[in-house]
Amino acid sequence: MTSSNLTRGAATWALLSLAVGSFGIGMTEFVVMGLLPNIGSDLLPSLWQLRQEDAIYQAGWLISLYALGVVVGAPTIAGAVAKYPRHRVMIGLALALTVFNALTFLAPTFEWVAASRFLAGLPHGAYFGIGALVAADVLGPGKRAKGVAFVLTGLTVANVVGVPLGTYLGQQLGWRAAFMVVAAIFATATVLIAFFVPEHPGDPSRTLRAELKVFRIGQVWLALGVGAIGFGGFFAVYSYVAPLVTEVAGSPEWVVPIVLVLIGLGMTVGNLVGGHLADVDLKRTLIGGLVGLAAVLALLALTATWIWALAFFVFAVGFVASALSPTIQTRLMDVAEDNQSIAAALNHSALNIGNSLGAFLGGVVIAAGWGFGAPAWVGVGLALAGLVLASASLVLERRRAPVAV
Repeated sequence: MTSSNLTRGAATWALLSLAVGSFGIGMTEFVVMGLLPNIGSDLLPSLWQLRQEDAIYQAGWLISLYALGVVVGAPTIAGAVAKYPRHRVMIGLALALTVFNALTFLAPTFEWVAASRFLAGLPHGAYFGIGALVAADVLGPGKRAKGVAFVLTGLTVANVVGVPLGTYLGQQLGWRAAFMVVAAIFATATVLIAFFVPEHPGDPSRTLRAELKVFRIGQVWLALGVGAIGFGGFFAVYSYVAPLVTEVAGSPEWVVPIVLVLIGLGMTVGNLVGGHLADVDLKRTLIGGLVGLAAVLALLALTATWIWALAFFVFAVGFVASALSPTIQTRLMDVAEDNQSIAAALNHSALNIGNSLGAFLGGVVIAAGWGFGAPAWVGVGLALAGLVLASASLVLERRRAPVAV
């Protein structure tokens, strides 16, 4: 049975199968952030004994390496496999995610864990980009966006349930337990996709060279810059949420998963609201979102010593940042002309450059001795830099628009 003539039940199972994989991706990407102290103390014991801040900073490289894998893998894999049957590609991507996350669980040293995190990031963008095309086709005309949203729901639910649960398991049973669960989720997704995702042909005419022509469009670069730099403000805080809770607010370790739930809830609600606002007025939502992100990050930095204020503002940070995500995605699709498939994957490259940049710069200010609250101020700077890029993009677009006569 092909995707064009599925029954309602078969379509639901196909979308659910893809959503299980997106749940796993959300969990593997973000669970590290709540376990940095646990990973640092286990894999870098000598450095941990000398100075915990330096161990946490080095453990933060795992976040950056995963993000780098996404950046490298999203355009190259999505472009290289565009001509192959998409259901088979999705099985291969889910299997690769299973193997690489199992490697993280089994890796004996920090260096091996670092390599496994880079490898685990490679299929990330292609999974979402190609999965979005499959999901849109599964439900057919008039329901394409609904199909894509269903798959992405796995990512948002991961931030509400999977990441806090994985963080709790990692704290109680050792950080490797979280990745054992992640590998099992991807193995389940592989089986489900093989059974329930229907045949879906690729486009034999598409080549990697043709897909990469998207980089000739100047507005694409500006849109990617907004995602990479502006959204990096969110990751500067999210990457170091565990020490922010325990060291700045002075709360016990068990509070960290609760704070992660609040961030996930903010992201889930923000994603829904942001999609609606972007449909109403994309440009105002883009500019307003970046201003709002800078504002809530600054308020978080000023009030993080009080756990209740911290809890409120991390929810707000998750809300505003996630409202920006569909806005940036839509903006990228608008300026990508006929290169829609690779544009969908490139959005994840941009956001993960932001992940890497935010984690790196947040770690730098911590290692410099500025405190665990300093990454929030880094986030303010990144959000404002994204605002400058977004404003420049819109000004250039307005100047080049044809004049009505």
